[in-house]
Amino acid sequence: MNARITARITAALLLAASVSAYADHDYRVARNGGAVYDYAKVISSQPIIDYVTVKKPVRECWEETQYYTIDHGARHARGGALVGAIIGGAVGHQFGDGSGKDAATAVGTILGAAIGSEKARQRYGVETVSRPVRRCETTFQSHREERIDGYRVTYRYNGQKYMTEMPHDPGRRIRVRVDIRPAG
Repeated sequence: MNARITARITAALLLAASVSAYADHDYRVARNGGAVYDYAKVISSQPIIDYVTVKKPVRECWEETQYYTIDHGARHARGGALVGAIIGGAVGHQFGDGSGKDAATAVGTILGAAIGSEKARQRYGVETVSRPVRRCETTFQSHREERIDGYRVTYRYNGQKYMTEMPHDPGRRIRVRVDIRPAG
C-alpha cells in the first residue's frame, strides 16, 4: 500500500508540474509573442565617440570715424553771384558805344557773377566734419567637439559572449530576449 500511495503522489506531482509548466509557457507565449526575456551580465560598455564641427555665429562691432564736408558758401554763392552780376553789368555798361556797350555789359555781368560767387564761397567757406559710425559684422567660428553617439556593449549570457550597440549605457546588466524555436 505504501508503494501505491507513493506512486499516486509522484504521478500527481508530475501532472501538476507539467500542467504548471504548460500553463506558464502558454502565458509567456501569449504575453510576449513567443519571446522570453532574461538578464545578462555586462562585461564592458565603451562609448562610441563621434567628432563633429560646430559653427557658432559671432557678431563683432566697432566704431569708425566718418568724415564729410559742409559747403556753407553754397547757400550764399547764389546771392553773391547775383550781386556780382548786377555790379559787373553796371560797370561794363560804362564802357563802349552802341553794340560795344551791350557786349561790355554782358561781359561785365558774367565776370561780376563769377567774382561774386567766389567771394561768397571764400567768406562762408567749406567745413570738414567728423562723426562716429557704428559698424558690425557677423563671422562664424568653428570648433570640433566630441559627442557620444552610443555605446558598444559586450555582455555574457549562458557562458557565451555577445556584442551590441545601444543608445545609452545599460549599467551592470542588460535585458536580453531569448527566442526558443524548434529546429526543424
